[in-house]
Amino acid sequence: MTHPRATTGKVFLVGAGPGDPKLLTLRGKECLEQAHVVLYDYLANPALLHWAPATAERIYVGRRGRGKYPDQADINRLLIEKAGSGRVVVRLKGGDPFLFGRGGEEAEALAAAGIPFEIVPGVTAALGVPAYAGIPVTHRTLASSVTIVTGHEDQSKGSSSLDWARLGATGGTLVIMMGTKSLPRIVERLQAEGKPASTPVAVVRFGTRPNQHTVVGTLGDIVTKAEAAKLEPPTVIVIGDVVRLRSQLNWFEQRPLFGKRVLVTRPADQASEFTDLLAAYGAEVVECPTIQIQPPDSWSQLDAAFQRLQNYDWLVFTSVNGVRPFMERLHAQGKDCRALAGIRVCCIGPRTAEQVRGYGLTPDLIPADYQAEGMIEALTATNLRGRRILIARAKVAREILPEELRARGAEVEVVPVYQTILPAVDVQALMDRLQDGAIDVVTFTSSSTVRNFCELFKTREELRRLTERPLVACIGPVTAQTAREYGLTVGVMPRENTIPALAEAVVRYFVKEESPPP
Repeated sequence: MTHPRATTGKVFLVGAGPGDPKLLTLRGKECLEQAHVVLYDYLANPALLHWAPATAERIYVGRRGRGKYPDQADINRLLIEKAGSGRVVVRLKGGDPFLFGRGGEEAEALAAAGIPFEIVPGVTAALGVPAYAGIPVTHRTLASSVTIVTGHEDQSKGSSSLDWARLGATGGTLVIMMGTKSLPRIVERLQAEGKPASTPVAVVRFGTRPNQHTVVGTLGDIVTKAEAAKLEPPTVIVIGDVVRLRSQLNWFEQRPLFGKRVLVTRPADQASEFTDLLAAYGAEVVECPTIQIQPPDSWSQLDAAFQRLQNYDWLVFTSVNGVRPFMERLHAQGKDCRALAGIRVCCIGPRTAEQVRGYGLTPDLIPADYQAEGMIEALTATNLRGRRILIARAKVAREILPEELRARGAEVEVVPVYQTILPAVDVQALMDRLQDGAIDVVTFTSSSTVRNFCELFKTREELRRLTERPLVACIGPVTAQTAREYGLTVGVMPRENTIPALAEAVVRYFVKEESPPP
């Protein structure tokens, strides 16, 4: 929701968490949902901007670890200016705003200017990142304390305020934030203060994200190992005996799709279920919708069918996409599900049936095979001769269903309730990813997604060359056949034509591929 402008606005200093967008707090989400303006950092996952209204102004004020800090005074000025004009402003900061995030400085500036503000704590990277690397920062037998320090102090202070002698002598866990550039100096100082060279160390880059990279060593060799791995900011450094537990507790990087990038071509407003499943398996999901669902050019055919509802014996939905527009148009005509009394409902699969149930209807028939051929077989078993069937579907679809039902003696009427178009696609970015080998799996959930994806390429040769490396995964045989017609090699197809089954099939492929031979 959005709030009306007030004379004086308000600023929410929101902790975005360490990177995984699922670690945003519920309060942080609420703040984003009411924002007029969002100022966000490099370390705040851009996916979180999804929660802000489409009309909200988005201002990037971030930086990179080896780059130059933006002028803090400019950020403070923006916060005061935007909130002073009556807007709700969210300052989205990586991790927690009050732990090495300059949140205190920004709150001071707001207080001095008389701007109302609220602090929304976030999951700090100091704790979240080690957890995702399988490292508990405290442990009953290994570490009874944890010390969190910054490895990037304000150079204007002249001298370090860190007590290196105390840090070197502590027996607990030491967590160092923003220490990538300073790693050689940190290691040198700790050893000079008596920390053994054998002390375990882990350096975690992009912790909690799908591209998390962890390097483990000791104070004696971690600099060499980090340089060999070409680690760049942002990193979290963990020093202490608890690092040894990673070999047992490394849960995040052991997920079956960790390190895999999966391209999802499903419509943007329907992709969340699939992307959530893939992410739960550890994949980095790249969304590239190749179809967009929109209303048909005209509702005249459907409206005319509504006037004859009592004439139909069957109502057939061939896709989950057809249910909502059908029912919403029915409601727009002043009718509800009672108008469908006496009509039997057939749904192509369980997800379509679930959508139908959401409108108070109970499907009478769901085929065992979730495709047109399965519907033909299931409906044929009900004795179709003389039956009148209304099929609510996409404007463009395979004609096998109405043709075969007519051949079996049914009277069939097809009405378009939606159509698919090609949305705006950043073609160059897609080609660059494929060219660089940055995509491991390309997924298709319908023939339309296949066709529109393939038509993005200039030639069939370019299509063949750029899709030769990634695994091609299709939701079912019809989609797979369309992919093959374009020259794609289909490597994965689930036993059931469902999104969960497709995700599981991709997992099985890589688990089997990476398993050692018997």
